[in-house]
Amino acid sequence: MLNTLSPSARFFHGVRIVVIGRNPIVTLTRMAVLVVTCLVVFKYILLPIRVTGISKVPAYKDRSVNVVNRLAYAWHAPRRGDVVSLRFADGAEINVTLMKRIIGLPGETVGFADGHAFIDGQPLEEPYLKLPCDWARPPVKLKGDEYFVVGDNRSMPPDDHWHGVVRLNRIVGKVVL
Repeated sequence: MLNTLSPSARFFHGVRIVVIGRNPIVTLTRMAVLVVTCLVVFKYILLPIRVTGISKVPAYKDRSVNVVNRLAYAWHAPRRGDVVSLRFADGAEINVTLMKRIIGLPGETVGFADGHAFIDGQPLEEPYLKLPCDWARPPVKLKGDEYFVVGDNRSMPPDDHWHGVVRLNRIVGKVVL
């Protein structure tokens, strides 16, 4: 049958096969499954976020786009050093978030002296810090569902930088990209 078609008809038939495939129903079904899968994944599992501000410099630049994995803590609790996205306040919309690093875990005592973070009285090794810090903050004891979060740019005055204790229910997920 293809031999009886004109050259232009054969060309368009070939293009149709390349674009749609030999079985259009199968191709359209695959496309529909792909679209639904992408919508579910990027609406409920992987959330894109944009960094606004310099509190995470140098690890994350201002205006960079990152991805939060909302299922990261389905099988284990957040860990020290994880960069997480958290709701700004209880009851806030999911798209109003902060991006901070976890340095204190439940049950620990966290404080700052001479620009260094201390966990249970021991200095915390933080290789991700690149800028000098002069913070001082009295120790605070974390409860069973509390974490201490802070940004990496601690050269900012502590009053210009949101940091502190957050409850587990405010952590949206782990920043993966």
